[in-house]
Amino acid sequence: MATIDTAYHYYLSTYAKQSASRYDSHKKSELRNIYNNIVKINKDSPLYKIKRSEDVQKFAIDIKESARIIKNVVASLSDAEEGIGNAFQKKLAFSSQEDVVSANYLGDNKSSENQDNFFIEVRQLASSQINQGSFLDKKRLNLKPGSYSFDLENSTSAYEFQFTVNSEDTNFSTQNKLANLITNADIGLKASVVENADGLSALQIESLSTGINPNDLFLFSISPQGTHDSMAAIDTLGIDHVVQEAHNAVFLLDGTEQMAYENKFRLNNDFELTLHGVSPMGRPAVIGFKTNTDAMTENIQTLVDSYNSVLHTANKYSLTQPQSVMLFRDMSGTAFAYQKSLENIGLMVESNGEISINNDLLTETVSSDNYEEKLSVLNDFKNVLNMKANNASLDPMRYVDKILVTYKNPGKTFATPYITSIYSGMMMDEIC
Repeated sequence: MATIDTAYHYYLSTYAKQSASRYDSHKKSELRNIYNNIVKINKDSPLYKIKRSEDVQKFAIDIKESARIIKNVVASLSDAEEGIGNAFQKKLAFSSQEDVVSANYLGDNKSSENQDNFFIEVRQLASSQINQGSFLDKKRLNLKPGSYSFDLENSTSAYEFQFTVNSEDTNFSTQNKLANLITNADIGLKASVVENADGLSALQIESLSTGINPNDLFLFSISPQGTHDSMAAIDTLGIDHVVQEAHNAVFLLDGTEQMAYENKFRLNNDFELTLHGVSPMGRPAVIGFKTNTDAMTENIQTLVDSYNSVLHTANKYSLTQPQSVMLFRDMSGTAFAYQKSLENIGLMVESNGEISINNDLLTETVSSDNYEEKLSVLNDFKNVLNMKANNASLDPMRYVDKILVTYKNPGKTFATPYITSIYSGMMMDEIC
């Protein structure tokens, strides 16, 4: 169980915050096809054992995620119905004030034909509710030993919290105990202990969500239960004191005032806007589309970055996982196969397999009259790269170090379910 916990902890801490794209969703038929391919690979796989090592788990997860990024990038550049030029002219949004609002276009090129530039002026950012308690001497204990309780209520539910103060506790240890109690309750709040310039500590509680329904007075409230000791404890800790109320984001969209609960939201399902700051009065930001040349250059850069990232993954584990050289050869071989054609358009293949971009040559290529003919090599390159990434995604364990136990009987192969589940469950045998 500890092995699985380690793998999930690494995944959550490294990749969980990445936002999912629409290319991470699949139809039943696509999932069935992936499953059938895994079973097919499994039938021909020899029996092997893997050392129990955090590096093995991290390497396998990194391979899987690097491959997923490549596949998503290729999918986004394959939406165009015709022509490689259309693929790499995938529309990209721009904002004239990136420090105030940034924009990401989610629609396709066809729906963008009816989209005009629009203006947005941010009047107020969405904010969370913050309660901050009284600042107390960290080394003293202002509460007498005993059991205490308080009620915490949000817009949908009410919760009762109970805690005990021991004679050896201090204000600081009690505040930390409550911070862990509230955060681990998983009710949409995070709590921490903060210190001021005088070295005194206070318990701070903040809502994970921002914004508030106009009919609600608060996102959460804290009140002591009816006993005299509990009321005295909450009065001493002061955690019922609101220092920041929750607010909605307020902005003018083409001169019309609108609100949003969060600073990141979708507009007409075509644009994803992220608010970063308040606009200078009377100076709205312009949201529109980048020019075709800029869009093509940036889309090509995205493809190159996704390719380079998987080489970085292979190099990262080259000392602890010698088999990572197989991953490097599989991916870099794609670039070396098209090296001359790629370099003719400004994608320079280095000796280590990575691709760097000659911006002047690439700009000249995408600005030329026959750019589709020149960029045709990118269509072949991205398709082969997608095939390599798909193979790595189906069986990332082929690139980790392992001990071969036995080959299967040729012509009489069968699927062994535990081999298929090695990656998904990270259930690895320990060998000497």
